Amino acid sequence: MPLFALLGAGFISLTGDWILRTGLAWQVYALTGSTLAAAGTVLASLIPQTLLGPPAGVRADRGNRRHTMIAVNLLLALCLIPLLAVTSADRVWIIWPVVAAQSCLVPFFVAAESALLPSLAGAHGLVRANALNAQVRDVARLTGAGIGGAVAAAGGLPLLAAVDAASFLAAAALLVAVPARAGRVPATGHDPDAGRGWRDLTGGLRLISRSPALRVFGAFFVITGVGEAIMATLMAPFVRDVLHASATAYGTVLAAQAIGGLAGGAAVALAGHRISPWPAAAWGAVAFGAADLALFLYPLATSALWPAYALIVLAGLPGALLAAAGMTIVQTAAGPAHRGRVFGTFLTLEALAMLAGTLTAGALGDHLGIIPVIAAQGAAYCLAGLLLAAASRRATVHRTPAAALAP
Repeated sequence: MPLFALLGAGFISLTGDWILRTGLAWQVYALTGSTLAAAGTVLASLIPQTLLGPPAGVRADRGNRRHTMIAVNLLLALCLIPLLAVTSADRVWIIWPVVAAQSCLVPFFVAAESALLPSLAGAHGLVRANALNAQVRDVARLTGAGIGGAVAAAGGLPLLAAVDAASFLAAAALLVAVPARAGRVPATGHDPDAGRGWRDLTGGLRLISRSPALRVFGAFFVITGVGEAIMATLMAPFVRDVLHASATAYGTVLAAQAIGGLAGGAAVALAGHRISPWPAAAWGAVAFGAADLALFLYPLATSALWPAYALIVLAGLPGALLAAAGMTIVQTAAGPAHRGRVFGTFLTLEALAMLAGTLTAGALGDHLGIIPVIAAQGAAYCLAGLLLAAASRRATVHRTPAAALAP
């Protein structure tokens, strides 16, 4: 079944990606001991995405989405080859151009996948498909993050790179099972932006500006993007210096959120279309933020490690609800022929927000301390969830998809 081939490919590549991401974050901080250096890796992944979201969206709406995903997986595997040379501290600089090169490719995959999944699932199965996709991501996180630290300890960056490259190649092979016709963009008549350069690239931004639902989620991605970047930069220092734990513990703490995510995703998949997406996304975000706030603040009372596992598992429950409901709202509001450009623009907005969050975390983490800065991530989700709750009370966010508003 094409949908399960897509989900399976995502699982394989994401598992390898989590192995690399977890080991990479730990290795960089362990070698340098600086939150600013840790921020450098995140910056290398974000800067290309601030520019390439719109072109990636245009590609997803103009070309065959399946072909794009296969090509990106092959190129991602190729990009990892230089990491095989990182065997000592004086070669750490190689990491940043590799991460930047991968970041140039990722927006093309994300835009194509986000646009393709609704076509395979159908309107009535969209909430369930998004819940299953969230579960796939949680299983990948549980598997990859759980062993990422151990892989780093066993073979360093060369082994991490080899495992991740193998996952990309396997994912590309599995995507061949998706019929080529499924990747084609549905015909919706004349598109006045087609082939018009700058107007084509900014089409996603115009679609978002004309849709109340997409405008609200644009603000949501900006707010939470700042928080996610702060957490990405400071999570390894938080586990190492605040919780005084090891690389293996760091990986298992990251993986633990997936346990709650699996339970939450299973509940959402079973409930399916009976879930009302707007309230689910709003209160899922608030609950997720509250759990993360508790995670980052509890070390003020105790240095025990077990509350970190309990709280991050708890965060996974509403996180799954938020992921499925939020994705369904955006996919529905964007319309089938414009999803690529909408998601590409959201990628750029989120990357810009994460760029600001990374710079903030890198600069303030060394001066204010890790706890007060990383706690901003939980606060950001609470604020963004309240924004969704307020917006859901307005009838305008439930109206015509943005695609219908395009000239």
